[in-house]
Amino acid sequence: MVRIDAHSHIWTPDTIAYPLAAGWRKANMEPASFTAEELLQHMQQSKVDKTVLIQMSFYGYDNSYMLDTIRKYPGKFAGVAVIDQDMNRVDVEMRKQKGLGVTGFRIFPKNQMEESWLGSEVMHTMFDTAAAEKLNMCCLIDAAHLEALDRMCRNFPQTPVVIDHMARIGVDGTIRESEVQQLCSMARHPEVTVKVSAFYALGKKTMPYHDLAPMIQQLYKAFGPERLMWATDCPFQVGAPHTYAASLALIEQGLTFLSPSDREWLLGKTAERVFFATQKNGS
Repeated sequence: MVRIDAHSHIWTPDTIAYPLAAGWRKANMEPASFTAEELLQHMQQSKVDKTVLIQMSFYGYDNSYMLDTIRKYPGKFAGVAVIDQDMNRVDVEMRKQKGLGVTGFRIFPKNQMEESWLGSEVMHTMFDTAAAEKLNMCCLIDAAHLEALDRMCRNFPQTPVVIDHMARIGVDGTIRESEVQQLCSMARHPEVTVKVSAFYALGKKTMPYHDLAPMIQQLYKAFGPERLMWATDCPFQVGAPHTYAASLALIEQGLTFLSPSDREWLLGKTAERVFFATQKNGS
């Protein structure tokens, strides 16, 4: 079975080769270093074969470190880039990034209100281009933004959409049933998948994270295992008192409703299909 971590960040203390974006300083980098090689050590220890890299905010729209890592370790990593959501000819930039190894783009509301998020012409262009190029629109959102995303999924039904970290339900310590149901309702859109991830930040925020099992089971019933994917959100999952192994253990041992086949989907097959198939096919 191929194991894939569907969400990790990397950065390097070498800010000469890879400068930080405006407004960021080395003091903001916590931990001070989480390089591709450091991530690979965690992967090897837990027998994880591949990882989807998510552009780190320290670098703004400069995806160089992530892209260089993808080239340095062929077949080991896929990339989710961040580009200017307000730029002209965003479609051209998306196709350029795809040619460099990117298979998705991270989008987030920034300072926009729930009702206006995704309403811009540029966002419509991004969703349209993503459908044509089979690129994933990876959404870092709270449950409050699901209504706007639902509208976009209805308008662009062919666009692959990935919801990060279970829409961060429970980030304030409370898992609200109404929000879980709202997220589950997104399963009516066949191209939507969900990352079962960032356990360190949700619910009780304590290992072994079994308090998250009821929410995950509801998502499992709504989406099926073929549309759910495990991820860590490293390096934040590996800072004490949390561990990489504990994140993996919740899927492997803590969710008793999963069959062996289900675990294969959550631990690798879904992420392989969503993030690596396009990279592999070059289409």
